[in-house]
Amino acid sequence: MLPWGGLSCCLSAAALYLLGRSSGRDAEVLRSVTKVNQLKDLAQLLDTACKVLPLVVTISGRVSSDTPITCEYSGLRGVIVEETAEQHFLKHNDAGSWIQDSALMLSMSKEVPWYLDDGTGRVFVVGARGATGLALTVASEVFEESGRSLVRGTLDYLQGLKMLGVKRIERVLPTGTSLTVVGEAVKDDIGTIRIQRPHKGPFYVSPKSIDQLIANLGKWARLLYKYASVGFTVFGVYLIAKHAIQYIMERRRRWDLQKRVLAAAAQRLEQDNEGSNGKTENGTDTAKRDRLMPDLCVICLEQEYNAVFVP
Repeated sequence: MLPWGGLSCCLSAAALYLLGRSSGRDAEVLRSVTKVNQLKDLAQLLDTACKVLPLVVTISGRVSSDTPITCEYSGLRGVIVEETAEQHFLKHNDAGSWIQDSALMLSMSKEVPWYLDDGTGRVFVVGARGATGLALTVASEVFEESGRSLVRGTLDYLQGLKMLGVKRIERVLPTGTSLTVVGEAVKDDIGTIRIQRPHKGPFYVSPKSIDQLIANLGKWARLLYKYASVGFTVFGVYLIAKHAIQYIMERRRRWDLQKRVLAAAAQRLEQDNEGSNGKTENGTDTAKRDRLMPDLCVICLEQEYNAVFVP
């Protein structure tokens, strides 16, 4: 049987090693990205940049919009709003007890055109929800208890349910939030500049600075992936070596036992042949030995066996 545990650890180590190298490459890519200190300089940079290769830059500014969204429960103004509603209830299981469970009732997302503004200019951001590092703030978390109507309660009880209420959560990207965006800078025909996901390259929308992003990627590459892959490799090699040693010892034990049985069978055959006249042929000896071996007890190596033990 193959040592699946050891093989799994070695494969996991290889996967972590590849992830570590990928994370290290991402850090190197971010170091090579053009850093724009003021948004007003981006227009001139686009005019002088190569038109064949995409211009990947990093910019920073505060989130702004001409048509922000006002959250229903918290009243915050944001540019991306996600709303979820979960129905919480008690469910009667087969053991006769009640367990708490939930089901998603509503999941809705809204986004309006928004841009980064640093006081010198503005740059629109497109497709931020698919970027790495975007984290929305929990604006509100409200639990609405279910009504205590007798008819509804009776119907739910007959179905094995007890409704507790609805939990509503609002997540938002508020206006005024400081963000760092890494992506491809483009300018349309009317002169509007926007940052979007490049065809090939990094796309980050994060509250961290570019230096913090690079440091975090390098740290994860060094600590998590590198040392975890080494640990998985050592443990996997240990499991494989342990399995191999056990297999060799088992094969050796079986070989020793087989030699003992063969020796005992040969001795018994000699004793049976002491009173007979003449020597038997080799084929007859082999046939007789093959006939004796399956019936020979592996404990005493003298009598025929009369019981077996199934592993």
